Formats: sequence, C-alpha cells, structure tokens
Amino acid sequence: MTVSPRFLLASFTVLSGASAFFSTPVLAASSDQEVIELRREMAEMRREMASMRAELHHDQHGRATSRTASGHHRAGATTVADRRDYNGAPEQGIQFDRPSSPGVKFVHHVPGDGRPPSDRGISSSWEDFQKASSGSEVVQIGGMKIGFPNGRPTIQSEDSKYAMSIGLAFHEDFGGFMGVTRRGNESKGNFNDFTSNARRLRIPFTFRYKDWVANVTPDFGAGNNDGTVGLYEANLNYAGLRNTILTVGYFQPRVTEEDSESSNDFMMMERPGITDIVRNIAAGDARFVAGGLHYEKRWWIAGYFTGQQFGHRNGNGYYGGNGTITDSQTGGMIRVAGRPIATRDWDLHLGVSALSSFKQDQSSAGRTFSLAERPEINLGESTLLTTGSIPDVGSVWSAGPEAGLRWKRLLLKGEYYHIGITRSRGNGGEKLPSLAFDGWYGAANYTIFGNPRMYNYKEGAFSAPSVSEKDEFNPMAGHWGALEISGRYSETDLNSNLNNPGGVRGGRQIVWTGGLNWYPNRHFRVMLDFNHFIVSRSDGAGSVNSAGRNGNSLAARIQAAF
Repeated sequence: MTVSPRFLLASFTVLSGASAFFSTPVLAASSDQEVIELRREMAEMRREMASMRAELHHDQHGRATSRTASGHHRAGATTVADRRDYNGAPEQGIQFDRPSSPGVKFVHHVPGDGRPPSDRGISSSWEDFQKASSGSEVVQIGGMKIGFPNGRPTIQSEDSKYAMSIGLAFHEDFGGFMGVTRRGNESKGNFNDFTSNARRLRIPFTFRYKDWVANVTPDFGAGNNDGTVGLYEANLNYAGLRNTILTVGYFQPRVTEEDSESSNDFMMMERPGITDIVRNIAAGDARFVAGGLHYEKRWWIAGYFTGQQFGHRNGNGYYGGNGTITDSQTGGMIRVAGRPIATRDWDLHLGVSALSSFKQDQSSAGRTFSLAERPEINLGESTLLTTGSIPDVGSVWSAGPEAGLRWKRLLLKGEYYHIGITRSRGNGGEKLPSLAFDGWYGAANYTIFGNPRMYNYKEGAFSAPSVSEKDEFNPMAGHWGALEISGRYSETDLNSNLNNPGGVRGGRQIVWTGGLNWYPNRHFRVMLDFNHFIVSRSDGAGSVNSAGRNGNSLAARIQAAF
C-alpha cells in the first residue's frame, strides 16, 4: 500500500499536537517515573518527525532524493547492555518495506533456526522454498529478489519460480599422529607428525524452476589427500509430490543414520569405520542413482537403484578408478526409519538400512572387490585395515539396524552392520567360500551450552546444535555460541574364514574417539578430535601392518558452511 506524503504529514502533525498536550506544566510537575520517561520519548519523537517532514518536503519539490530512515531508535530507557545485544534486525512483528531508491526495496524477516546449512544442493519443493524465502532477509530490485533462504545466497524471480543459489562446504583439517608403534619388520608407513588436508571444498550450485531442481557440486578436496578437483553430485530432482523427492543422476543416496547427516552436522570429524565401509558398497558420494525418498514427521523411507561412481571407469578417477572396466557395477539400497517418540525433551529414532552390489564390475582382473578403512581420520595416513583385492566376487551386500535417543541435551546413538560377499568359482573350478564381516559403533553427545542437537525428520537423522542470532559469539555481551562434547567407540572386523584357504585376514580395528565442537554462529565451526586406534594385523595392508599397529591422532577442523 502506498502512503501519500500529505497523509504522513497530517499524522505527524496530530502526534506533535499530542506530545505538546502531554508536555503541560501539570505533567512536568509530576514526580512519577513513567511520566518522566514518556516526556523523553515524546521529545525524541518530535526531533525525528521534524527530520522526516524535511525529507518529505524535499521529495515533493524534487530538490533531493529520498533517503531511507536509518534511525529506528528505542526509548531513552534503553540500557548499554540492550544496545550491545541488538543484532540489526527489527523488532518481531515489524516489517519495513520502504524503497530507498527507485525499484529497490528491503524486506526484513525473522531469521532461521540457526543450524548449519547442508553440505549439498538443497532439493526442496517449491512450497518449501517459498517458505524459506519468506523467512529470509531479501533485497528486491525490480522483478528480481536477492536473499539468503536456508542460509545460502540466492537470486530468484519475484514469484520465486526461477532461482539460483550457491553454497559452500569448506572443511580444512590439520593435525598429526603420535605413538604409532611398529612391530617386527613393519615399515614406518605414512603417519605425519603434523600435516594438513582440505577434506572438503564443495561449492553447491542449485538451479530451480518451480518444483524442478538441478544440483551441481564440484569438490576441490579429495578425501584423504587434497590437490585433485572432482565432483560430489550432479543430479536432477522433482519435488512436486507431497514430502517426496525423486532423483536421477550422480547423488549421495542416504544409507545408515550417519550417512544421512550432512557432514556439516557430524559429531566427529569422520564417520565410524563400519558405516563408511558399508556406504561405499553401492552408495557413497557421486553414485549414479535413480529413485526417491519420502518423509513424514514420524517416519522416513528411501530407495534407489545405483550404478557406478563418478569417474570409476577412468584410470585416474576422483574416487579411485579402473580404466580396464568393461561392465559397470549395478546395485540398490533401501533405508527405513521411524520416530516413535517425539516430544520436546525426548526423541527416539529406530531404523534399518540395506544395500547390495548385485553385480560387481568387470575389469581385466575379473570381478573383484575390496574393503578398507583408515583409523577414522583423513590426513593422508596409510591404511591399516583392508581386505586387499578379493577375487571372483559374485555380489556384495550389507544390512543392519540403527537407533538414536535424545533426552534434552543428551544424545545417544549406535548402528550395527553385517557385510556378506558371495563368490563365484575359482580359476581351477573350485567352489570358494562366502565371506562375512561386521562392525558397530556407539556414540554419546552432550551440548554444554547453546541449543542442543535435534531431530531432522526430512533427513531421518539428527542435526547439529543451533545458534540463534542473539546468541552468536560476542564476549562483550556474554554470548558464546554453542559448545558440545562427544565420545565414540567403534569396532570393525574384516577377518573371515581365517582357517579356510579361501579366507580373508583384513584385520580388526578398534577406535576410541573424543571430541569438542564449538559453533560461534550457524555458519562456522571449530572441531577438535583425539583418536586412539588399535588394529590387528592385515594381510592386505602388506608390510605397513604385518604384525598389528596401535597409535593416536590429534586433529582439528575449521568449517565454513553456506
């Protein structure tokens, strides 16, 4: 609605008259504190109205351009502490929509919930996108809006039908190893006293037309060793069905509870060993998929047909390639999760994940497969736990339960997975035994201050603590963001049929992890993890772990998320 300058002048004149009426000698003589404060407020209002009348007068005669009123001052009773707490946002319920120049207007809205943005492209429905946009500060220039829905810089049309956003998931790790023992004739291996690694350098680009969403996310980090540019995802999504997202393209299908969390939300710097091994059987990053997910507040389900990872048929593939592949892998996965208890203080999560590589890829070495995992840190260290290359593989599968319980600020969760490998006959026609491996973990987390971890029903997993704008790091105001402490025990066993000629000795790995995570605001985080690992000997690791290795690591991460 357009308000004419004459109407504003008339309103200001009435208010000025009212202020003059209250400034009578009778009022001045009153000793009531409230009346004294009212006099101060009225005096301030008169000064502001005089300035605004001058601006309107200049606008009417064309002698000056309009200026946006910058002083939305609080009453004279405002304290120093109140001014220090002020974050630049208007009072709740007040919306300013006043043009500062022709075709430009600023709209201030209530900020988001303060949790970190996702590390991937956001595939939401058009309705959800419009809701997120309405909760974001927006600058409108003609028919184009620029804002930060979901904490991500976004350009969109006025009706939100067209939109493009750009994000960031930046994880820089640094640290080293201590007391990594060698036994017998074992080689030293690569366990740096101090080193660094750009664990993730993802820049998600999202393009939208109504309920159709395309995500392209290059990755300038390379997992264990940075310096290689690759791809995290490139997919097309349709989100026009209620609480449903259909996807085709390179994608990270959500399998296991840990894998369903954004890496910006992890309790520890890395996933537990068993879940990382399981996800890479037929899921993992940049996996070709065709399928979808559906969520409600009390349950979540997803299923995908899967193929190869990005670059897998390239000998120098980003995720490890093989240039001799003549028949690509095919597989599938399903995950179902429920939330039988959901109250303010309690959340109970129960679920099951299953996936399989129905047909392992064919290369010059035949149909082979390997399982391997580092000691739950990625600083370029040698791999101690590995089966090596397993020949004559028919199919690989895994399944297991997941559970999580939140009570107020405390979160407990754990998962168990069994892995099975079926074998074809050997070169001599002999029947090879099937192989079985397993692993599990248990983790605990407590939010010391800040808003605790909560359940994200759209992912069927738990999210990171949140930091509202008023609680962002500001020592002068006594605000410190959020701080959490975590602990985890994990065990992964890659030994199977040790007394059989066709058995595998991949080793058994135990990792104790403790960590602290500090969030100064929703976009930044500092992590510190200490790991103690114990790994039994592994034939697949060769001389680096021919007798078993123990050791410790201390590492930190700085994280930026938009």
